[in-house]
Amino acid sequence: MNKTLKFRDDGTFTIVQFTDVEFIDEFDHDPDSPKLDKETRCLMEMVIREEQPDLIVFSGDVIASARTRDPIQSFRHAVAVAEDHQVLWAAVFGNHDSEGSVSRKQMHRVQLEHEYCVAKEDPPGVSGAGNYVLTVMNDQDEVAAALYFLDSGDYSPFGGYDWIRRDQINWYVSTSQALTEQNGGTPLPALAFFHIPLPEYNEAWEHYICYGHRLDGKCHTPMLNSGFFSAMVEMGDVMGTFVGHDHANDFCSTLHGIRLCYGRATKYVSYIDNERNDYFPTGARVIKLQAGAREFDTWIRQNDGSVVHEQPVHYPER
Repeated sequence: MNKTLKFRDDGTFTIVQFTDVEFIDEFDHDPDSPKLDKETRCLMEMVIREEQPDLIVFSGDVIASARTRDPIQSFRHAVAVAEDHQVLWAAVFGNHDSEGSVSRKQMHRVQLEHEYCVAKEDPPGVSGAGNYVLTVMNDQDEVAAALYFLDSGDYSPFGGYDWIRRDQINWYVSTSQALTEQNGGTPLPALAFFHIPLPEYNEAWEHYICYGHRLDGKCHTPMLNSGFFSAMVEMGDVMGTFVGHDHANDFCSTLHGIRLCYGRATKYVSYIDNERNDYFPTGARVIKLQAGAREFDTWIRQNDGSVVHEQPVHYPER
């Protein structure tokens, strides 16, 4: 089958981001788990039906591997919604994907076995599993956009969460340079997907205007800043980054020309604001690229089918 990613005749390319779906098939101690997986599947089917995406991205914590009897089967069930609807898809891994009996390398090999998966083999000598780049072609069959996927790891040996390693950054820089050269010296419009937010996400919330929520109280980032954000700024191609991890955060903010975005958690209704008697619906983030433009539109499709284009404004705290 043809797995080429291509802008449509109207010049658009639509991506749906499902994040933290955390499928848990067939495990003994929680009878509600199959029900949650079924509800999540129904939500994803609704989003696919309404948005008709050209690509689905699972941005980590595809499964809760430590809590499932068969991590590989759980992964297959999680991504089956894309396979069954014959939509091209790709995944990066989160901290919960490799807590069980199956490694990230094994999980990446499993995703590559699927018919509609467009992920690629890992580049040699690069840390993690699931580091690759996809390109989107225009109507002239020219490379018109790039999508970077990186493994942000799981847990740091120093405590807290892992970070994107130096060899991954070097791989991104060399790949970006090659694509820029192929594009006549002009950086391609690009997006980046990984699971754990960068430290700059907290900087954006605290010092810049943001649109959306940080109801988890903070962004749970690595304590170590390895410099991936500065590399993206220097290369000049990435317009936006998309993460998951924090189930009650969904904001976007622009920092040094890059829009730092969360998805909307797809599985959990994970936050209740008692003061406002409000809740945080599950859903998905939608991203629309336009061929030839260094910009993108994004919105959230919620579990009741409603679309959120305008999110609440958060002003700098200091």
